[in-house]
Amino acid sequence: MAYATINPYTGETVATFKDATDDEVRAAIGGAHDAFLAWRNTSFAERGKILQNAANILRRDADAYARLLTLEMGKLTAEAKAEVELSAKIFEYYVRNAEKLLAPEKLPVLDPAEGDNILVHEPLGVLLAIEPWNFPYYQIARILAPQLSAGNTLILKHASNVPQAAAAFEKLMAEAGLPTGAFKNLYATRDQIELIINDDRVHGVALTGSEGAGSVVASQAGKALKKSTLELGGADAFVVLKDADMQKTIDWAVFGRHWNGGQVCVSSKRMIIVDEVYDQFLEGYRKGVAGLVAGDPFAPETTLAPLSSKGAAEEVKDKIREAVKHGAKAEEVGPAVPNQGAFVQPTILTDIGEDNPARYWEFFGPVSMLFRAKDEDDAVRIANDSPFGLGGSVFTADAKHGAEVAKRISTGMVFVNHPTKVEADLPFGGIRRSGYGRELIGLGLKEFVNHKLIGVVDIDAHF
Repeated sequence: MAYATINPYTGETVATFKDATDDEVRAAIGGAHDAFLAWRNTSFAERGKILQNAANILRRDADAYARLLTLEMGKLTAEAKAEVELSAKIFEYYVRNAEKLLAPEKLPVLDPAEGDNILVHEPLGVLLAIEPWNFPYYQIARILAPQLSAGNTLILKHASNVPQAAAAFEKLMAEAGLPTGAFKNLYATRDQIELIINDDRVHGVALTGSEGAGSVVASQAGKALKKSTLELGGADAFVVLKDADMQKTIDWAVFGRHWNGGQVCVSSKRMIIVDEVYDQFLEGYRKGVAGLVAGDPFAPETTLAPLSSKGAAEEVKDKIREAVKHGAKAEEVGPAVPNQGAFVQPTILTDIGEDNPARYWEFFGPVSMLFRAKDEDDAVRIANDSPFGLGGSVFTADAKHGAEVAKRISTGMVFVNHPTKVEADLPFGGIRRSGYGRELIGLGLKEFVNHKLIGVVDIDAHF
């Protein structure tokens, strides 16, 4: 595993970084544990001050932070700046809400004469975060902000192609005033992940990534009797009912599939359209996709980014070929993408039969799967015919009915008349092969705390 910054548009290797040694890993764990012993005793006000400092610095230096995202994984400049702002908002959410979300809870009792029962929420200790490259700052912020707020400390193992973004976030937290050791970025190897998980001073692991990585890490955590949370893949359904506002729906579909180069676990990967409007949707969607402009992600006119690497682009192309081999039709859409850079030509897949394995894959790039549904019930059936269960959306003129349809879709999140909403004040997570656990809001805040019961009983109550 080589940590390196390789510009996905130019192919240039900008910088390389050495893997951490085992001694450096052990030192990081020791530093995080020592920091935890002090950090757990800080007040919410002290923690909040540091998180607010981090948010302020992100906004102050937004251009510099955003530039790293575009350089390392090819994110469009506007999207990179939006990610910086979203990360700042996540910090601020916990500045404002952590104390009340973690306040002790007096439990209702059957017999008041028995005394009081109080539930308190105490931090566990050192946690390991394993994060992916597609949202390098947001992925860190959504685990770091809540866990620091809860009183835990964190070791980060980030993706090998965003080493500078990872280091920038560690520097950010130091500048914000976070004590040494409370957040440490490590250029760790896969073997060292197990070393970290098995250390008695480490109490949990949160992973966002592939199914394969999730399976391995969850197994290691389970063997060590450590808690884990997993946010894995997704093949979100974009359900179009017959009364949907077609042009607005098409516009959202084009965005929902192609933002961040289509490299989003909650992007709209499966378009499921009822028969009455399928042809109309396909015609408009084809035109919308054709209007995307592939090019330098630093250029403001570019609307379709390269993929994160040549390897990622080749993997998507291989999946397209396999889908066609099993009977799907592939239509390349729009002007030819540049030869330079890790681009994949936007592609629409249709006629994906129920015996085609591609029907159940996640395409992590600008590839859209379109399904013709006989009616609303069939659309829901197709939406639920997936090993994943992360997000999804329903488009209709009747929002109330849309919410009822959303209830029938088996995922962790469903939106009506919007492809997906990634916000600081909304929970994030899925079910089935999309993983388990939740991040953000109070749910994420309480994933790695000890919910301790304190029962206060009158000593004379039973005598």
